[in-house]
Amino acid sequence: MVKKSIVQALLLGLVAAMPLTSNSVAADKFVTVASTTSTANSGLFDAILPVFEKKTGIQVRVVAVGTGQAIRQAKNGDADVLFVHHKKSEKAFVAGGFGVKRFDVMYNDFMVAGPKADPAKVGGLSDVVAAMKKIAAQQSPFVSRGDDSGTHKKELGLWKETGIDVISQSGTWYRESGSGMGSTLNTAAAMNAYVLADRGTWLSFKNRGDLVVQVQGDKRLFNQYGIILVDPKRHPHVKAEMGQMFIDWILSPEGQRRIGEFTIDGKGLFVPNANG
Repeated sequence: MVKKSIVQALLLGLVAAMPLTSNSVAADKFVTVASTTSTANSGLFDAILPVFEKKTGIQVRVVAVGTGQAIRQAKNGDADVLFVHHKKSEKAFVAGGFGVKRFDVMYNDFMVAGPKADPAKVGGLSDVVAAMKKIAAQQSPFVSRGDDSGTHKKELGLWKETGIDVISQSGTWYRESGSGMGSTLNTAAAMNAYVLADRGTWLSFKNRGDLVVQVQGDKRLFNQYGIILVDPKRHPHVKAEMGQMFIDWILSPEGQRRIGEFTIDGKGLFVPNANG
């Protein structure tokens, strides 16, 4: 028994001293991407990431949160790549020394959905600010994400243009879900309320209830997405080489084509514009 124990101990020591196998190395071949719920909820990542992973052997681990939270995670060094949709915040991220360079990736648009009955009578308006003024004047239920996401930032910017202080109305006709786009749409559907949503999540959303698109087409509803490598000078542990490989692929003709080919029920969710 003593001899057997000694042999086992020696074997264990040899195993521990052996170099890492290819499987062990492969387990570390991943990058963390801080992104938004709109890219995740739309199904885009499920469609395109397997292509990149098969091509490179690099796994992409997406943390899907609101843009504000994604930026905070990237600032803390908890991600290698930032992939969000609030250009002003993205530029500030780079200017602050947290990101290397920002690139346009793709765009779609926001729209205002609301009940078919349309109590605020905004259906068909092409002026989103005028529509939101009418929603407020009628005190029709409106659900905000309220989560510092890119969509929330856009919505607050539009309310600012109306001159209406909706935060003071919180809890009355104006409700804040404090959650992602999918959950916010669920809440709006349950309340039969108006809501600002990104096109991608709306097209992939199935629990619409009585909601329909009421306002769209205003140039102020343009929704641009950008991608940034977290600066390894700020956070030396950032996987800069693999992170840049992912960015390069997203911006490449193949990556852009894959984004453009992603559809739901025959409808494209994003328009690639890395070179535009």
